[in-house]
Amino acid sequence: MSGAELLRWLSDPPAERGVRFALPKQGWEFHGYRALAQRAKDAAAELRAAGVRRGAVVAVIRRGGPEFVADLFGTWLAGATACPVAPPSAFGDREGYRRHLETVLDTARPAVVRCDGEFADVVGERDVRPRSLPDAPALVQFTSGSTGKVRGVRVSRAALAANLAAIRRWLGMTPADPTASWLPVHHDMGLVGCLLAPVVTGSDLWLLSPGDFVRRPVRYLECFDAGGARLTAMPAFGLAHIADRVRPDQVRGLDLRSWRAVIVGAERVPAAVLERFAALLSPAGFAAEALLPAYGLAEATLAATAVPLGRGWRAQSHSRDQPAVIGCGTTLSGVTVSVVDDAGRPLPDGEVGEIVIGGDCVGTGYAGGQDFGDAVRTGDAGFLLDGELYPLGRFGDSVKVRGRAVFAEDLELLVATAFPDRPACALGHAGDRPEAVVVLERPGAQDASDEVTALLRPHLDGVRIVVLRAKPGLVPRTSSGKPRRAALWAAYRSGELTTP
Repeated sequence: MSGAELLRWLSDPPAERGVRFALPKQGWEFHGYRALAQRAKDAAAELRAAGVRRGAVVAVIRRGGPEFVADLFGTWLAGATACPVAPPSAFGDREGYRRHLETVLDTARPAVVRCDGEFADVVGERDVRPRSLPDAPALVQFTSGSTGKVRGVRVSRAALAANLAAIRRWLGMTPADPTASWLPVHHDMGLVGCLLAPVVTGSDLWLLSPGDFVRRPVRYLECFDAGGARLTAMPAFGLAHIADRVRPDQVRGLDLRSWRAVIVGAERVPAAVLERFAALLSPAGFAAEALLPAYGLAEATLAATAVPLGRGWRAQSHSRDQPAVIGCGTTLSGVTVSVVDDAGRPLPDGEVGEIVIGGDCVGTGYAGGQDFGDAVRTGDAGFLLDGELYPLGRFGDSVKVRGRAVFAEDLELLVATAFPDRPACALGHAGDRPEAVVVLERPGAQDASDEVTALLRPHLDGVRIVVLRAKPGLVPRTSSGKPRRAALWAAYRSGELTTP
């Protein structure tokens, strides 16, 4: 797929297919591809009339309805660069959103901001000196911010097209393969994997908001009933939410035999969550082999490695006393992956090092910052074994215990076996001594400090362990739901995290 093919569907949109946007309580609003193509052309004309030219950045702050699709493709038709931005609803408070928006707009420097009217008071009038990007990328795609300040990745049209082609080839996507998604469309997994892939393929798409999914996950499952959707993607906590909230009797009336792919990414994947999800849905015909753990990041457009269709997932231990790690498959077409030491030298199979991604899908660099060159050093730890990648976590989210790295994600998985409340863990140093702070969002529950400490002590010899309870929503998370561990550590050290 070439960059030009991203827009090919606009000249000959499928007559009967399109996007179904979930209405607030029930039902769907259908927008056919012909109507969406016309809206995109109208948006492009408006942008050109506003003076937007090649290399200019257009920030799009929408909830994810037909206006978002029109603005995204309209920006590309106008030859400009799209910068999808999370709406205020993705954040817990408006002041936090204002700070996030300041960072995003100061980095992207858009010539135009396209937003829903309800957001106008938050966006406001801003004195932004527009930036013209000489390479005119398709996207300025912001990272999740799980490790600190968000950064805007310049994704060229060629890289976007290459990654979309690799995803479609991996999944065997055809126009007869509908997708359903509840993921935010402003971030890489929801944007590239669950919006752009079906749209450029010309397949039907069901889109719910994250709030729709949280409130009524069975509504999402109903999209995959007989004759419905076949493909989707989500983080592991989405699978856990379904397993926790959907009753077996709600599943019995569904026919899920056509559901053939659930891409699982964005965070460490617990084996227990995969097993619970498959056990819940198997009476309706769902096949466990449809669960496809994958690894990717915004700097590589989206997907880098993935479990092949129909093979099933695998688990390996990277250390004798640590939880097994779920493999995230082999490289997609056009992608290279290596694991290197501190000096950048490739490591042999089974040895833990930094994951490096290269190939056609890698972005050009950060907006206003460094270029990536031929490959990007991810800052993620992992190991390769028989061609499969096993990601462990961020090097910045680990401490050394007796000469080996212990990762926050490992500790969260251990705690979740006893307290399935999306525990969040941050690691750092207070003076010369390493510390681990574990936060359980469990209002009104009894103190669990002793139990959690006993669970973690064999893995954290010599490390001070602090266990806190917090009200739901107090743990700082990215707009895609991952703990912002650097912010969590800072909140703990400043005394902002207190037991209710």
